[in-house]
Amino acid sequence: MKAKRLCSLVLAGVILAGGMAGCSGSSTSENSQSASEAVGNTPVTLNIAWWGSQTRNTYTKKLLDMYHQKNPNVSFSGTPSGYDSYEQKLSTEAAGDELPDIMQMDYSFISEFAKNGSLADLSSYVSNNTIDLSNADQNLVDSGKINGKLCAVVIAENAPCMVYNPEVLKKAGIAAPTDDWTWDDLVNNSIAIHQKTGGYGYGTDLPSNAADMMFNYYLRQYSKALYATDGKQLGYSDDQYFIDFVSLFKKMQDAKAEPTVDEYTQIDARGNEQTCVVRGEAGYMFDWSNYPSLVESANPNLKLAVMPNNSKTVKAMYLKPSMFFSVANNSKNRDECAKFINWFINDLDANKVIKAERGVPISSKVRNEMLSSLTSQGKAMFEFVDKAGKISSKVSPADPSGSAEVRTDLNNEVDAVLYGKKTAKQAAADFRKEANEVLGRNS
Repeated sequence: MKAKRLCSLVLAGVILAGGMAGCSGSSTSENSQSASEAVGNTPVTLNIAWWGSQTRNTYTKKLLDMYHQKNPNVSFSGTPSGYDSYEQKLSTEAAGDELPDIMQMDYSFISEFAKNGSLADLSSYVSNNTIDLSNADQNLVDSGKINGKLCAVVIAENAPCMVYNPEVLKKAGIAAPTDDWTWDDLVNNSIAIHQKTGGYGYGTDLPSNAADMMFNYYLRQYSKALYATDGKQLGYSDDQYFIDFVSLFKKMQDAKAEPTVDEYTQIDARGNEQTCVVRGEAGYMFDWSNYPSLVESANPNLKLAVMPNNSKTVKAMYLKPSMFFSVANNSKNRDECAKFINWFINDLDANKVIKAERGVPISSKVRNEMLSSLTSQGKAMFEFVDKAGKISSKVSPADPSGSAEVRTDLNNEVDAVLYGKKTAKQAAADFRKEANEVLGRNS
């Protein structure tokens, strides 16, 4: 689920419970642990890592305290991060064979860590029901499989969406988005909002707001994808897709209906709860269906709309694993990690604390039991995901190895267009050449 550049708070070295514990750098054979060694009163400290806002960091600490109360032998240490720094931090730790025991993982980079052998295969824990996924959709479960191994357990699902501020639209005399609105509608409405209110129409700049995810969605409406299914090249060959896509945002920026890259750098520094849409300074923004829940304390009135679609026949919408938990391949405490993941997914009290902030729970049993306790934004998210599921096609495979470099190339080329340093045509050709070289080299 960004999922991704959507959380800017960076917290490092935060001790959550039980004191800090270093990660193991031992070999897999030395770290294998039998079930008998993991149970009972043997004290263990699990190092856990995640990205998120202050809201997520606060309730995650509460969850870890709850689990420790139920399992006094298990303590935690952790270092939450902002999304921008998270992947690089894990990459550095992987290079030193010092990954945390449990890691929150994103669909965009699990392949990178799986390829390097950094992630444990959790299939046996599902087979023996230590991790109970019997109430989860199998397609979602399978999204964590890389080369036949369950390298990541999905913990929630969400959908891409346009978040909008109904008060801003009302002030500008713009109707709420319909299920059949188009990209031209987004651009024209955004320009109208700026002209009538002086604020932004579309409240984020493209590279800082997950250009790869938006471009992949844009391609889906033409039955294309950012990556080919084998991950060895891009999933399209016609540069016109890139040209048309980036030109939409250049048009909004030139009309001052969207922040420039430099303006958004300052906006982004304010944090997730202070985005333009939350503050009533913009009408729309791209995000994921859990976003209004995440910022509900700052603005409880945001609404969700399906993504624009220029096609009347192709289902571009999709449901996505919002995030996963993975276990380090060299963890000495795999059994305890598996038990914690199972509790996180299936315990009702835990999920009442989470309040679906990480996305809609994957357990249908938990979802049904939570309905009566959800906030209005939580209920809206559940309803939106149900609605999106009815108009969705299958999610694309996890991003292939080399995708991190491709994302950087994409952002740089989009930036070049928005700064006026390149034409969209030149940037499109350069990106396709660079990306295919990267993917070919990493395949």
